[in-house]
Order: sequence, then structure tokens, then C-alpha cells
Amino acid sequence: MTSPPRFSRPSPLSRRALLRGAAGVGALAALSGCGSVLDGLSTAGESADTLQYWDLFGGGDGVRMQSMLDTYRKQNPGITLKGTTFNWGNPYYTKLSLATVGNKPPDVAVAHLTRAKSMVEGDLLQELTPDALERAGLSADKFNSKVWQAGLVDGKSYVIPLDTHPFVMFYNTEICKRAGLLGADNLLKPIKGEAAFMDAMKKAKTASGGYAGAIALGSEVVTAWRAFQSLYSQLGGQILADNGTKVVLDDAKALRTLTFLRGLTKSGLFPEATDYQGSIADFAAGRTAFLFQGEWEITTFQTAKTPFSMTLFPHVFDEGPYAVQADSHTLVVPKSPKLTPARLDRALKFVRNLLDQSKTWAEGGHIPAWLPYRDSAEYQSLQPQAQYAAAADSAAYDPAGWYSGSGSNFETVTGSAVGATMAGLTEAGQALDDMRTKLDNLAATASPI
Repeated sequence: MTSPPRFSRPSPLSRRALLRGAAGVGALAALSGCGSVLDGLSTAGESADTLQYWDLFGGGDGVRMQSMLDTYRKQNPGITLKGTTFNWGNPYYTKLSLATVGNKPPDVAVAHLTRAKSMVEGDLLQELTPDALERAGLSADKFNSKVWQAGLVDGKSYVIPLDTHPFVMFYNTEICKRAGLLGADNLLKPIKGEAAFMDAMKKAKTASGGYAGAIALGSEVVTAWRAFQSLYSQLGGQILADNGTKVVLDDAKALRTLTFLRGLTKSGLFPEATDYQGSIADFAAGRTAFLFQGEWEITTFQTAKTPFSMTLFPHVFDEGPYAVQADSHTLVVPKSPKLTPARLDRALKFVRNLLDQSKTWAEGGHIPAWLPYRDSAEYQSLQPQAQYAAAADSAAYDPAGWYSGSGSNFETVTGSAVGATMAGLTEAGQALDDMRTKLDNLAATASPI
């Protein structure tokens, strides 16, 4: 019997070459259920007037994006736009990475800002030079500076930001009015500081007859992470360093944050056991006064005709600068052997077209990164969206690391620990230990790209 061959561990450069070769013969098709990664999506032999676009938008975001794509088609009848939507999270990024190393990527794709940097390190994204951006009217000064700077890698541009989507505070206007929490303008009075926040929650619980607020727990762990990241960042806490190879959790700040969050559920102000859909249903029905969630749920409550508004996540730990967890959808151009200067210009003009439709996108809750619209009177009159627009300037993005970013293992590890504490399943100290142990394991693991 012949002994199995032995392989040395590939370097980052040879790993990419190995992946490209494997993708070419379909050897990676079994990864993450990606058997259809390239099936039916080959760009070989396509006419030069075909533009392939990939995204991960479902629900209301998906409907709005399809409307934007239809507008592009009407305005550019000479270009055949082929849009494809994949499942959100790791499945999407696996497909996009494999298609790129297999030399069959789309012309333009969506990527969360927090995931795009790892793609740059994997040599998967095309650098967007100032000259190329200028030809499409996409100079840096036309974008929110916070998100633009956050997207740079070694000072170079690889992503074009579409939005910022922060963790926000929804509030039931009728309940908050009964609780005396609204001002003369019928907007929520500012809540700043831990004592003021707790006072407002107690008043809201009395007025609601149910709960003061809710943060989704259970199997959906990312919401708990967003709450933790928002508060921990207000204390100036950091979690990862050196591009994710080092865990730098601050025990005192993390324990303060975990203890505060556990106090909300232990006191009965927030439910200990409510999943994502349950928290949405309770807020829509008026059983909770506040909901802490991503701004994308705006359409849900508009459809349900819930009496609500939205505002910034509170500055609870106000000893330091304001911060709130957020990410940004960006548009990227994957590297490809078919990418000529003309195709790049066409791709960037497509991106510009989507940005020019920022009104449609902002109506779904996301804060536009495109300043020509964000700074317009039209956006300022868009309510309640304009009420939390300042969050884009204080976004606390997930820390850099190959295992970090939206829908990542990093968020699963941290969110699971936070959620278990809020649900009363573990003590804060145990949650911190669990978080550190699992993050240390990820930090010690080499990037697969």
C-alpha cells in the first residue's frame, strides 16, 4: 500500500495559487455547500456588453436593490446587466472568493467593509486608483470621510462605500409619550449617561405594561454582539490588534459592559428569552417601548403601522467619545484577467449609477455614504432616517482580522458569550473567559485565503 503524499504548509502566496488551481478543476466545490459557485455563471464567451453583478441582499434591501438595478437597465439599454443574489454571510464570501481565484468573478460585487479588507489581503480585489475613480466622478471628497478612510488599505482604495448601517434605537412614540420621554417636538428627549438611561427604561416599562426594551437573544447572536460593541467602544475598548493575530480584550471594560447588559435582563426591564423575530413582533405590537436593532427594520414597522420613530443608540457610557457598532455595504471590483481599462470604467459608472439612486437605498434605513445626497435638503427631510445620520461619523467597525467582520466567526464567538450572559446562562466573568479562549484560538489560526 502506497503511503499518502505529504504536503508542506503553503505560504500566503502559494496558497492563493493552490486555491486558483483547485477552483479550476472543481476540487473546492464541496466547501461550505458551494457546489454551484461557478455553475451557470461563467463569463467565458459573454459579449462585451454584459455586466455581471453579485450581492447578498434579501428582504426589503433586496427589493430596493432590484428596483435600482431596473433603473440602471432602463438608463443603459445597450448593456445587459445580470444580477445574482446569494445567501448572506459566509456562504456569499466563500462563493465570491472562489469565483475570483477561479478567474470567473462578477464585474462588480457587494462586500461589507469589514470583510473587504481580508479580500484585499488575499489579492482578490482590484485597486481603484484616483484617476479611475475620477473618471466616474467618484472622488474621495464625495463620500463620508469616516467610512471612506475606514475602507482604505495602506492608503489605497479598493472599495466604494454605499452606506453605513448602525445599531440604532427604535421607540414607540405613544408609549414614550405616556412615559414623559418625548419633547415638545414629539421626538425622544436626549438620553445621556447610565443613570439617565436606566431612569428612561424604568419609566418606559411602567408605561408599556410589558418590557422597557429588547435586544434579540437566542440563536441569533449578532444583535447581542452589536450591543456589546457599542457600549464597549464607548469605553474606548479594543478587542483585536495586529490584524487579528492578537487578542487585547480589556477585562475591566468588558466586565463593566457585560454586567450592565445582564442588569437589563436580570431586572426585568428587558426579556431574558426573546429571539430576533420575537423582539420584532413585540415591538410592532406595542409590548415593548424600545427596540435595539439594525436600522434596516424600518420597513417592517412602517408596514405594520407601528407608531414609532428612531434615533441614535444612546451614549450610555459617556465618559468618553460617542461610538456605536456599525458596518458599511461597499461595492468592489474583483480581480479578473478580463478586466480591461474600458471594463473597469464601465463597472465604476455602474457603481456611480447606484450611488445616484441613494434616495431609494436610504428609504430602507441605511445612512447614505454619498454626500451629494446625504447633504441634500431631500435627505434632511427624510424622517426618521435623518434623526440617526450622525451615527455614520461615530461608527465602531469590527476589528481587522481574517475571521472578523459581518456574519463572521468573530461575531458568532463574541455574540454567543454576550447573549448567554444576558439570558442568565453564564456569569459575566465566565462569558469573558469563553470569549477570550475562543478568540485566542482564532487569532492563532492562519488565514485560509
